[in-house]
Amino acid sequence: MKAEAVGLSSARLKRLDEVMCRRYVDSGQLPGLLTYIYRKGELAHTSLCGHMDLERGRPLREDAIFRIYSMSKPITAVALMMLVEEGAIGLDDAVHTHIPAWNDMAVYASGVPTLLADAPPAFITTPVGRPMKVIDLATHTSGLTYGFMMRTAVDAAYRRAKVVDRQTEGGLQGMIDQLARIPLDFSPGTAWTYSVAIDVLGYLVEKLSGMSFGEFLRTRLFEPLGMHDTAFHVTPGQTERFTSCYQPDDTGTGLKLQDDGRESAVYAKPPLLESGGGGLVSTAHDYLRFCRMMLNGGTLDGVQILSPKTVALFSLNFLPANREIVDMSFPGMFSESDYAGVGFSLGCGVNVDVAKTRQPGTLGTYFWGGAAATAFWIDPTEELAVVFMTQVMGSPSRLTLRRDLRTLVYSAMTESFA
Repeated sequence: MKAEAVGLSSARLKRLDEVMCRRYVDSGQLPGLLTYIYRKGELAHTSLCGHMDLERGRPLREDAIFRIYSMSKPITAVALMMLVEEGAIGLDDAVHTHIPAWNDMAVYASGVPTLLADAPPAFITTPVGRPMKVIDLATHTSGLTYGFMMRTAVDAAYRRAKVVDRQTEGGLQGMIDQLARIPLDFSPGTAWTYSVAIDVLGYLVEKLSGMSFGEFLRTRLFEPLGMHDTAFHVTPGQTERFTSCYQPDDTGTGLKLQDDGRESAVYAKPPLLESGGGGLVSTAHDYLRFCRMMLNGGTLDGVQILSPKTVALFSLNFLPANREIVDMSFPGMFSESDYAGVGFSLGCGVNVDVAKTRQPGTLGTYFWGGAAATAFWIDPTEELAVVFMTQVMGSPSRLTLRRDLRTLVYSAMTESFA
């Protein structure tokens, strides 16, 4: 199929390949990359270059399996919304109605973290302004945080407790028990902090469905959508296709191995904790099928996952008073999107002011990325979905390459529906 048939320029898509491969792969910033561009019901373009395993000289293959990290979040949000559609939970529900142990959660005021069972309380806290709601979890306005933030005594307590570790004893229930002992970083609804909140949504799915979170995803989402390579671990039969993951080397000009795909101790077995916030592996093919389902109003190949009205919610900003992430986050706060013009929807960012982003795009486009520099976006207006896969942790060019990819994709358009 010619790209022109779906309103894209073949010549400009070739330029996209040349720029992305030369600037990021040939320069040594990425080991390889795989990009799918899907428009108007067709896979309009595939870009593939570089390696999946630099040490063994193995070229990147189209069926390679990647660690998608926080691109797990929108999948978890869809799982939650499936239960919302069934009447099992509501976005306005107080979280403690589903997690009674969190009924007396309070906000950190002062003190230092301790996890010693016989130690006196180490934190001084204040009451929450209002109870935490399910929508707060979905939008990172819950008061929870991540241990890697390195900002407060609360995230220090997360690090000491190893909150959301793949080997957390007791799995998701163990995580909930840990969090019940640590105060909130802020009162729900008053700030935006990237957090373990989406993992809590995974726990709610597990509790309300009566099956493990992984089993729910497998039977209710992945198998119906034909996402056969998406899971929380890699089976022996998939090891040959599992990419190695890298990080910048000590010189800052090259890459060094972070996790060997052929010998990964992390992903070779099922985790004790199935992290809906960052634990999945997937392929570009699988993730595109997820995007296609969303782009098609919740249905793919005759299988309905969500209703069109529910899918439409993902194009809306759920932050209080339609505020943006940059307006509600603390200085220096980590995010997979660090520019203005972006709000937050259900488990993913959403464009709310295209001019502020200083990038081409469309209002209502929803997107996110993963820690290993993967990314996706869905633009319902332009009938467009893009999936980008690579494997580099801590890449200083993570956000820049996503900007370049978005600019090059939209620059290849010859026809717009906006």
